Amino acid sequence: MTNAPFYPIGTPGQPWGAAEKAQWRARQVPQRRHADDVLPAVDALRDAFDVSQYGTLDYAPDQYPLFAVRSRDWNPALPTMLVTGGIHGYETSGVQGALQFLQTRAAEYAGRANLLVVPCVSPWGYERIQRWNADAIDPNRSFMANSPAAESAALMALVAPLRGSIAMHIDLHETTDTDETEFRPALAARDGKPFEPGLIPDGFYLVDDSENPQPAFQTAVNAAVERVTHIAPADEKGEIIGSPVVAPGVIEYPLEKLGLCASVSGARYTTTTEVYPDSPRATPQQCNDAQVAAICAAIDYALAAPRN
Repeated sequence: MTNAPFYPIGTPGQPWGAAEKAQWRARQVPQRRHADDVLPAVDALRDAFDVSQYGTLDYAPDQYPLFAVRSRDWNPALPTMLVTGGIHGYETSGVQGALQFLQTRAAEYAGRANLLVVPCVSPWGYERIQRWNADAIDPNRSFMANSPAAESAALMALVAPLRGSIAMHIDLHETTDTDETEFRPALAARDGKPFEPGLIPDGFYLVDDSENPQPAFQTAVNAAVERVTHIAPADEKGEIIGSPVVAPGVIEYPLEKLGLCASVSGARYTTTTEVYPDSPRATPQQCNDAQVAAICAAIDYALAAPRN
């Protein structure tokens, strides 16, 4: 049992219908602009990279172009590295970390790897600092056939021609205090379930694929990040957000079964980063730097690994 107050939309024990979802959507107001924060940064990359629009989100009255950034001299003989950010729009360092990587480190991999970077998969959520899309759907549970989330379907279509050639996919996320105060209570209310409070880990951690675990890869990424910010410890149950810790700062999920973004590429090496921006021990810039360190370590590991 929990004494947590119920989310202020819907009826306890009853999943939301169209009316409740419309009520929720009406509460979501823009707090920042994708056109101001993200699009100019992407546009500034055109001199060094190929920038292409791979789709458009249509949430009337708003429309959002979706952009991908590729290596200029794409070489099919080289391994491809996929970086995705902003699957959850509220997770700021996922977006800013991907952009910072492109601005400061991506050129180092010219001639060594093909890079495909999608900095902001969910611009509607980015503007509203929201986990879900406008239809109250979590894009990061929607990477599946006939996806109900336009964001997920568009990214899947972009990546589909490259499946089998992608060596590494890193998906950039955050775990925030609002996961407990807003997003998990909203999820429980939407699905007509009771909200059970949990603990937010203080620090950086990774999510590996339980169906394709790559522990040495995860360890290498965490080792690089640890030079930038602290790694989240396990709680008293030996868990992070309810999952057993299989190595310091590493948990596992069945990525494809859960419809998570890191399953979309079919890559051998996959990981989902989780930065904690609300920690008193980390600044926003440290969070961005941690994402960049994770990207570079992931690419470096995949480049050094034997190909078979």
